[in-house]
Amino acid sequence: MRDELAGFTIGVTADRRRDELAALLQRRGARVVLAPALRIVPLADDTDLREATRACLDRPPDILMANTGIGMRGWLEAAEGWGLAEPLRSVLAEAYVVARGPKARGAIRAAGLHDEWSPDSESCEEVVDHLRRRGVAGQVIAMQLHGERQPECTAALEEAGATVIEVPVYRWAPPTDPAPLHRLIDLVAGRLVDAVTFTSAPAAEALLRAAGDRTETVLEALRGDVLASCVGAVTAEPLVRRGVPVSAPTRARLGALVRTIVDELPRRTVTIKAAGHLLTLRGHAAVVDGELRPLAPAPMAVLRALAASPGKVLSRTALLRTLPRGADEHAVEMAVARLRVGLNAPRVVQTVVKRGYRLRVD
Repeated sequence: MRDELAGFTIGVTADRRRDELAALLQRRGARVVLAPALRIVPLADDTDLREATRACLDRPPDILMANTGIGMRGWLEAAEGWGLAEPLRSVLAEAYVVARGPKARGAIRAAGLHDEWSPDSESCEEVVDHLRRRGVAGQVIAMQLHGERQPECTAALEEAGATVIEVPVYRWAPPTDPAPLHRLIDLVAGRLVDAVTFTSAPAAEALLRAAGDRTETVLEALRGDVLASCVGAVTAEPLVRRGVPVSAPTRARLGALVRTIVDELPRRTVTIKAAGHLLTLRGHAAVVDGELRPLAPAPMAVLRALAASPGKVLSRTALLRTLPRGADEHAVEMAVARLRVGLNAPRVVQTVVKRGYRLRVD
């Protein structure tokens, strides 16, 4: 497979299926930073799920909203453990079943049930609109939740006259080890990653929440240099609401997400001519005359600053501001030296005596 993403660094905030997504990106040459923003955990106390199941058996639902594959499988497995799997399947078999997406549809069919309809957008809002148009007054709706309550959807259906039984199968929890997430936040804030992937809306919310007083800094990075790549429109909503432009495939699949990144990231690169060489700047590397040259963060930061104003002389003080805190002017000289070695094109960066450095574009 071609290395379309060689030289780019991509953050992965998923927990479940993170290894699969990372492998897809790495096969295309990307450097991956794994930083789960949330983890899915079963309900520690299944009292609420058991009560919701009993409610469905006592008052069989007219409509089943199946939101996720893992949630539907978990519900039926829990019912199996209580000896209620067959009674539950029997009542659900009589319901009008809406599957929010293909994974939910697969779980429904694997259970021997029949789904009637799915939304094109895979959004709960489209499901609610469909049910309200169909008419839900006086009907019972079993809503399988996906991690968190959806009070807006529940309220809209109740306002239309339905009785909603919320079925909580799993919940979101903070990552067991928060250090990787905080490291990713540091990288985003410092614009040291090229993209961050999100596979659920709660994960996007969790990353911003974990950023704390740096939330606005992270958002500014996502609005500019760092690509926010979401698996679908539902996942993107918390970021779109905050003014972040997102990249998302039309179909909410991991493979489609990766293809979107492969299309988008190379288009965002900077290409310049300097000292007879063609340079393309990627996240942690430069492509010099078609050859990938990985660079450490400090030399890469200097190159980015010089490339932003080709031919313009930047002082050591100006370049110092691009380096990590605590660096001094000697660190600038070291970064420039390492940059020249890393590019293997020493004439690209010119020293202007007593003034600073510039890219030689003449």
